[in-house]
Amino acid sequence: MNWKKGSLLLTLVFAMSIFLAACGGDSDGESKGASDSSDGSTGQAADQTFNINIKSEPPSLHPGKATDSTSGAVLNQTFEGLMRINQDGEAEPAMAESYEVSDDQTKYTFKIREDAKWSNGDPVTAQDFEYAWKWVLNPESPDTDYAYQLYVIKGAEAAKTSEGSLDDVGITAKDDKTLVVELDQPTPYFLDLTAFYTYFPVNHKVVDGVDDWAQDVGENYVTNGPFLMESWEHKNQIVLKKNPDYWDAENVKLETVNMYMIDDENTELQMYESSELDWAGSPTGSIPLAAIPALKQEGTLNVSPLAGVYYYAFNTEKEPFNNANIRKAFALSINREGIVKSITKGEQQPAMALVPPSIFEENNEGYFKDNDVEKAKEYLQKGLDELGLDKLPKISVTYNTSESHAAIAQAIQDMWRENLGVDVELNNEEWNVFLDTMGEGNFQVGRMGWNADFNDAINFLEIFQSVGGNNYTNWENEEYASLLEKSKTETDPAARRDILRQAEQIFMDEMPIAPIYFYTNVWLNKDYVKDVTVSPLGTIQLKWGYIAEH
Repeated sequence: MNWKKGSLLLTLVFAMSIFLAACGGDSDGESKGASDSSDGSTGQAADQTFNINIKSEPPSLHPGKATDSTSGAVLNQTFEGLMRINQDGEAEPAMAESYEVSDDQTKYTFKIREDAKWSNGDPVTAQDFEYAWKWVLNPESPDTDYAYQLYVIKGAEAAKTSEGSLDDVGITAKDDKTLVVELDQPTPYFLDLTAFYTYFPVNHKVVDGVDDWAQDVGENYVTNGPFLMESWEHKNQIVLKKNPDYWDAENVKLETVNMYMIDDENTELQMYESSELDWAGSPTGSIPLAAIPALKQEGTLNVSPLAGVYYYAFNTEKEPFNNANIRKAFALSINREGIVKSITKGEQQPAMALVPPSIFEENNEGYFKDNDVEKAKEYLQKGLDELGLDKLPKISVTYNTSESHAAIAQAIQDMWRENLGVDVELNNEEWNVFLDTMGEGNFQVGRMGWNADFNDAINFLEIFQSVGGNNYTNWENEEYASLLEKSKTETDPAARRDILRQAEQIFMDEMPIAPIYFYTNVWLNKDYVKDVTVSPLGTIQLKWGYIAEH
């Protein structure tokens, strides 16, 4: 999340193996992130307050506008879709109490729970889903970078691009409690998509015509999840309270969730050590890099797989990064092994590809050699010749405020100076400003990361299908886009996988990004924190969490 995406296919068995591996816990046999207390042996504390850091102000708490992991961390607690990803990584009925699928797998009929309510007491209806989804697909709706998540639905892309009508989109509220969704073709991961925040409903009776409804806590900020937003002190703290009218309230044990916005990793760790926080680090915060070795040695650090990639995006519309050979030179002259061993230290894996190896096993090796300086210099000379330059001009790297981002940028600055003879200046910006800078294309090289929204390669590849949305590189390729479209109609899993591998090959040949490493979740939690689930998709679920007696 930053984290995200669009369409695709893996077997459920494989997806589950990934999820369970991530939620399995520590080597001592006890999972600290999602500990099992199903035998009832651990009593609940009287005070069910959970304190966590989310680092910064969420850019948007409008489900149809959100595109980042910070906003998602809040929305996943306060809203709920037709389905919710459970503790075992499966999509289970949530706002939908049941569903039926047609024989050809292209028509879903969802029954909305009779006891599903909005926080203002209104019933949650099928019309709320139809309104929310069609609002995202309306070409007039602003800041809807994740609209493509809905493109598996019949007529959705045509409507968003003004080539079709919203009336022809395959989303129909048959009655107050029946939602019918028609897809363009079978989409095995569709139920997982309905658990993602772009698919969350909104109370259409309240928000219709109220453009600023999601900018603050007030009578218009009406939600339907396990928690309500009691207060939102911008750039400081969000307080969530248990929603007493939530359909599954009896299984929600936490009464209060305090979400702090502490940008400094050292302050976050100090607050954890003084018990002001019950959780520190992934997926909402960060552990100070210098503290990681000692925490690992004492056995308190949790590390789990995360289907995500940390990368530097090249602005392909700005010289010299409008040249593929220059981009390759910069990408190949990075020492990724040195970064993950000496800087991040969280068992991250050097990335020489876009799609994580949990999805494409071949990407354990990737498409090029790490730290291949000699090859980089060959590409550099080719690029300079093609651009008619004698040497590279000064270039700038933009990143958002973070100890680790700064340390990585400084290391890469040194690598590029030494290996390519280029002067690199560093530009640090606060998160919201940084997103604007990237979105407006006011950068040359920008730090980015992507965590999967669902476990499929298309989730990474389709980011770069067209300019706009989450594609900050401004790179497009007709053959690449054509392959992605072809993959969406290929029903044979092996053939589809081959098509997506072909697309990734084109992408890596063009190198609009320099992949750096594949993520891991790295966090600390107090022993009394139970059943809080961290997923390999970079999300945290508080619905089932609780504070044990201690």
